[in-house]
Amino acid sequence: MTRTRKAAVASLLLLPLLAGGFAFQARATRGGAQLLDQVLTFVALRYVDTLDAQMLYEKAARGLVKELGDPYTELFTPKQMEEFSRNTNGRYAGIGMQITSVSGYVTVDKVFPNTPAESRGVQEGDRIVAIDTFQARGWTTQQAQNKLLGEIGTGVTVTFNRPGVPQPLKLDFKRAEIHVPAVSYRMMVDDRVGYVPLTRFSEQTTQDIAESVIELQKKGAKGIIIDLRGNPGGILDEAFAMSNLFLPKGKELLSVRGRGEFQKFVSERDPLALDIPLIVLVDGGSASASEIVAGALQDYDRALVLGTTSYGKGLVQSVYNLDGGYALKITTGKWYTPSGRSIQKERKFNADGQFVEVVSDSLESDSVRKARPVFKSAAGRVVYGGGAITPDVIVAADTLSTPEQVLRRALAPHFGKYFGAIDAIALEQKGKVKQDFTMNPAWREDLYRRLSADSVKIDKNVFEKGASDIDRAIESRIAKVSFGEAAAKLHEIKDDNQLRRAIDLLHKGSTQKEVFAAAANEPSSSKPGVVKGSRGGQ
Repeated sequence: MTRTRKAAVASLLLLPLLAGGFAFQARATRGGAQLLDQVLTFVALRYVDTLDAQMLYEKAARGLVKELGDPYTELFTPKQMEEFSRNTNGRYAGIGMQITSVSGYVTVDKVFPNTPAESRGVQEGDRIVAIDTFQARGWTTQQAQNKLLGEIGTGVTVTFNRPGVPQPLKLDFKRAEIHVPAVSYRMMVDDRVGYVPLTRFSEQTTQDIAESVIELQKKGAKGIIIDLRGNPGGILDEAFAMSNLFLPKGKELLSVRGRGEFQKFVSERDPLALDIPLIVLVDGGSASASEIVAGALQDYDRALVLGTTSYGKGLVQSVYNLDGGYALKITTGKWYTPSGRSIQKERKFNADGQFVEVVSDSLESDSVRKARPVFKSAAGRVVYGGGAITPDVIVAADTLSTPEQVLRRALAPHFGKYFGAIDAIALEQKGKVKQDFTMNPAWREDLYRRLSADSVKIDKNVFEKGASDIDRAIESRIAKVSFGEAAAKLHEIKDDNQLRRAIDLLHKGSTQKEVFAAAANEPSSSKPGVVKGSRGGQ
């Protein structure tokens, strides 16, 4: 991308805080510098316990960083910096989870396929409360990641809380090298619509998306859905390059504004697919690079965005090396979409020390939307600012019925055995079922017998009332074990309210303009308001 790069790493010198060391500062700031110097001096000389001078300065630096109220700004010790560099730049061994911070808990945002986490039945939404003997309440994702990562083959024990379930789940894992492809599969969902799920922005993202588009068009795709739900972002340049696949050369893709600085990122290449209709799916797990792509394509009317409001991670961090092996990761700017919308969603620390949204409303109620600043897309459509990406069509994800929730709570203490029994059934059916198989109720009965034989006592009435949730789990696992992820997704479409709506809209238009028109002509409850999904009665 054509731009003036600011070095990501700069060398700074820690200046000794001596009484006469602030002569270079303006008189207006000398008072504050002297205050800090005096406090450090009295603490060092008069505090009841003797403190190491190096530790005293480190505590002062950490206090300064903490008082910024920015969870993304961190002071790294030499050891933490080594871990940060390893985790960011190299391969790693872990258990295969994508984690995020939600209401003071490190929470599982995504479980990657063919990983230890998947094999032990970890679910999205599980909260990490302990790793080995360390209590993880209030940890940052970086702290949790540092404990989860390690040498291949080494063990780690993670304790989870599952929402709605009183008993914690304590699971043992063996770390493995994790390889997470940007696009694990692509497929035609019918004879007209192609589907590409993008899990993260890695070095191969743009190439994988380009190959997917070419392949799907050859198979007859007249419209494509790019699924960014749960995608936390990744390499910034890949977000620009991916956007450029669908936008003309010379278009502004993003700007970064910092203290007295302004950078503009512009598409540099001719596009791969300028005309094929696109729908981009987003949700509260879509962050950072995902929001850059969704925002750029939305601002230029190049894609219709559907789902729920994205996470709102629009801050730029730079890492500066300090003396003694320390480093400071500090927020230095904010990202803005081409129309001028800030991606960063306003958050603050509450009374419990939790970093929460000031206005939490991913479904964008009318009152919330009216309070948000209005911007215009290239074609004059209304797009909303105020942080995060508001979809053009808001569709809530499918929800569990009350009986299904009751069953999940009953199964939670035995989830390892439950998942293991389903996996055993799936393995037995491999080679026996065709790809378009339908759920056989006998498999559900087999599951109940296996659980009973394994000392898992579930009331049969509760089990039967929640049967639809069990059937989905069995059907999806059999499809995945027998035919892979794409086949499993085909079986799951009937339960994916957001994906079904996107498919329907692409069937209503052969151009991007017609897709926008089809969305605008839908009942007012879904443009751009809320369409709720449910899997059963409440």
